[in-house]
Amino acid sequence: MDLLGNLWIGLETALTPINLLYCLVGVFFGTAVGVLPGLGPVATIAMLLPITFGLPPESALIMLAGIYYGAQYGGSTTAILVNLPGESSSVVTALDGYQMARQGKAGRALATAAIGAGIAGTIATFVIIFFAPPLASIALKFGPAEYFSLMVLGLIASIVLARGSLLHALAMIVLGLFLGLVGTDITSGSERYTFDLPKLADGIDFVIVAMGIFGIGEIVANLENESKRELLAKRVTGLMPTREDWRRIIGPIFRGTVLGSILGILPGGGAMLASFGAYSLEKKVSPNSAEFGKGAIEGVAAPESANNAGAQTSFIPMLTLGVPSNPVMALMIGAMIIQGIQPGPSVMTEQPKLFWGLIVSMWVGNLMLLALNLPLIGLWVRMISIPYHLLYPMIVAFCSIGVFSLSNSTFDVYLMAIFGLLGYVFRKIDAEPAPLLLAFVLGPMMEEFLRRTLLLSRGDATVFFTRPISATMLAVAVVLLLIVLLPSIRQKREEAFEEEAG
Repeated sequence: MDLLGNLWIGLETALTPINLLYCLVGVFFGTAVGVLPGLGPVATIAMLLPITFGLPPESALIMLAGIYYGAQYGGSTTAILVNLPGESSSVVTALDGYQMARQGKAGRALATAAIGAGIAGTIATFVIIFFAPPLASIALKFGPAEYFSLMVLGLIASIVLARGSLLHALAMIVLGLFLGLVGTDITSGSERYTFDLPKLADGIDFVIVAMGIFGIGEIVANLENESKRELLAKRVTGLMPTREDWRRIIGPIFRGTVLGSILGILPGGGAMLASFGAYSLEKKVSPNSAEFGKGAIEGVAAPESANNAGAQTSFIPMLTLGVPSNPVMALMIGAMIIQGIQPGPSVMTEQPKLFWGLIVSMWVGNLMLLALNLPLIGLWVRMISIPYHLLYPMIVAFCSIGVFSLSNSTFDVYLMAIFGLLGYVFRKIDAEPAPLLLAFVLGPMMEEFLRRTLLLSRGDATVFFTRPISATMLAVAVVLLLIVLLPSIRQKREEAFEEEAG
């Protein structure tokens, strides 16, 4: 009965006219940024964070969530039509989707991607409904030691799954933790690493870092590598899959959904890992495995279902534990903090409208994606052709206005420009900036939980290893790190990311 009552609260919140509008805006913008290669949900959400200041918390998070799972679908459009994934999670879709387009089956490939995404998104929403509350109730029993260990596990997982070298990923973590220390120490009241600049006394605003590294840095890097994108099909016809197509895609859709839902929950998991895993699984179990890489419809259905399911279930650790599993979830936590909401298990009890409204809105958003995307394929096709040199000035102007509006300070704009330069440098040296953002968000919370734990234990650090849950999470973190350092695993990891980049 509690579940039905909670769902009713969610329905009442999600189905208000204002929240329906923001959900529609979110999925529309999400699909649009997914279609534009190189401009993903991280950069877009980072740019839109200042807009959320004046919005109700429910509307803000519903819109940002819509952008995220909408982008998963949009990325498949460019992957199929141009062989250029709009999103990293759509890399695998390009392998068979593009081959289908070359064979004149672009419409069926796009329809398969949309149907798979819609079904997976709907099922993943029910997974969140059933699994989030028990996990939140368990998390309420966590002490500061368990929270600290959980965040260590999350950071280690982000190192393991980051592109590029492990050393670069570790350096990003350290830099992110350091940036999180800038400002006034809440315990002693002394300023740390402010370089005698009064503007840094309150620390560096999360929005500035996110906009600089992922907004400005991303678009400058893409501008440098701009290439002409040739469309295989200017008009897309034959959208409905045949009866044979339906027979072949049903199994991959459900298998991809199950795998994506599981991997999305894991710290450091999410859409990209889910899509790679689903494709590999389908290639092994499919009776048509010989067609994979040559235009197998299963090679579109499975990864698209998995990445959408993974994108949505990645909300579970964010909503219940307050721990982001990927950069987008870090931005969502940033949006909650902006709204004055402390992320964690208490959100479910203290903010039931926000918690359940967001979950139900995912189901509504997936229905909107199904209703919108297939009729609007012509629009997405035309958007693919927009060159970066036209997008660049608009994005820079938008970012600058957004950052200036935070505190009406030109200092913030200059600081964003510095982080934009850093973001560009990170891409040039092949250092994935996502772990930096995760560490920047988690750093202050980790410091707080570390101090609280040591205060309660009177300075005894062994408490992290004597409490069973804390010790288990630290052990898992160590095992993850050791596994990825094994020569064979490290080689496979490098090959996987090389394949993605190719």
